[in-house]
Amino acid sequence: MAHGALTSLRSPWPVPARPPHVVIFPLPAQGHVNTMLRLAELLILRSGRNGLCVTFLNSEQNHLRLLSFTDAADRFSEHPTFCFKTISDGLPPEAPLSKDTILEMMEYLKLTARDVIADVIAPPPTSSSLPPVTCIIVDGALSFVIDLGEDIGVPVFVFRTISACGFWAYFCMPRLVEAGELPIQGEDDKDRLLTSIPAMEGFLRCRDLPTFCQVTDLSDAFFRYIEDQTIRTSQARGLILNTFDALEESMLDQIRPHCPNLYTVGPLNTHLRSIQLSTGSSPVISSGGRSSNSLWKEDRSCLRWLDMQPERSVVYVSFGSITVFKGKELTEFWHGLAASKFRFLWVMRPGSVPDQDEEDDELRAVTRERGCIVEWAPQEEVLAHPAIGGFLTHSGWNSTIESIAAGVPMVCWPYIAEQPTNSRFVSEVWKVGMDMKGSCDRRVIERMVGDLMTGRREELATTAACMAEAAAEAVSQGGSSWDSMNRLIDDIWTMASPHKRVDH
Repeated sequence: MAHGALTSLRSPWPVPARPPHVVIFPLPAQGHVNTMLRLAELLILRSGRNGLCVTFLNSEQNHLRLLSFTDAADRFSEHPTFCFKTISDGLPPEAPLSKDTILEMMEYLKLTARDVIADVIAPPPTSSSLPPVTCIIVDGALSFVIDLGEDIGVPVFVFRTISACGFWAYFCMPRLVEAGELPIQGEDDKDRLLTSIPAMEGFLRCRDLPTFCQVTDLSDAFFRYIEDQTIRTSQARGLILNTFDALEESMLDQIRPHCPNLYTVGPLNTHLRSIQLSTGSSPVISSGGRSSNSLWKEDRSCLRWLDMQPERSVVYVSFGSITVFKGKELTEFWHGLAASKFRFLWVMRPGSVPDQDEEDDELRAVTRERGCIVEWAPQEEVLAHPAIGGFLTHSGWNSTIESIAAGVPMVCWPYIAEQPTNSRFVSEVWKVGMDMKGSCDRRVIERMVGDLMTGRREELATTAACMAEAAAEAVSQGGSSWDSMNRLIDDIWTMASPHKRVDH
């Protein structure tokens, strides 16, 4: 879309002499970096040639991995208004992300972000050809940056890389405490229905809350951090979500009174792909596939394996970038998949798998017959492959919305953060899958995979296809996410004008 095509959408204020400059600051984790890089590229493509400038703050470790495993350097070099800057995340090299290390990283960034952002906002006059910074788009887990923005006079948007339902559950943490529904009184209390989260009454249980809310002690450090960062969101210039109106309308209606400038721009992968195809700007990596933002090396041999499988015959199994199996969980999943008799493509990320049991030789023999195991996969291409019939997933939001956009039904086994809330909505609200939380038993896995691929196949596939169609409509010209992105770009341009006024 040419820059001129947006002129009629912007407020009638003078166009600035220099284009807007947006700083994007993600939490240094795979799902957050991936999503916010998609947003960065989409902002540039949708604002057109001679459009806005973007500086992306990436951790040193993640930037090295991005350059090693993707075509990001070549892809973004085609956009002269884009640049990377690197920061320290405070973690030792190659430190695996976990609940404890994520909190440590966020606290470190809270202490160091001011100096980093100050260097980007006001670099020495000879060190940058970029225009002055117009605004910051910061990850919602780092919304302390809102205070920094106020101090230096730069507006801050918050981008939550989670679902609207997950955000709303977090936002209602004080309400749950005030109503006496938190803390949880042990494991036996987890099936209790919650009544204090508007629009979730009657189906959300304690065990469906984000894991950081499922505390028995309200002084829990992560609970207090997440509560504080979420409440701060209402102080931001706006809230950006990777979702679409038709999917989470009831949640968005609850959020808007607290965050009136709400931009729903998802599914970002579909939105970005549609723009790339329409503008002819979609490069491919050397092996012939789509570009990615992966921090792990993708094993593309799995696509060749999928090419040899019958249509809708394969279960795709991936538990994301943080999940770590405990005890016999891996063995239970493996036995359940083997007993289901279905073909499977399984992503076993380095660091996710404990010591192997003596049973593995037998299970690997089954895998050789009808399975494929890789360390990391090009997920968007896998989900779009005609051989995929279902997705056994951890319910991370990127995986969930990518699966919805591809029309692939799910079995959900959530692990951390808002994943339990996503999985409940997948099964009880959107009806595009089944929720297996709280169970890791081979018989349950076998039964649910059977339901996914045969027993409930047509029912789930029909609903999933309808959701995929709604997602495609949302990112098409005139759709809700298309219009929301126009409004975001319009507002950013208006901020760069001398009047700096944004009206809605």
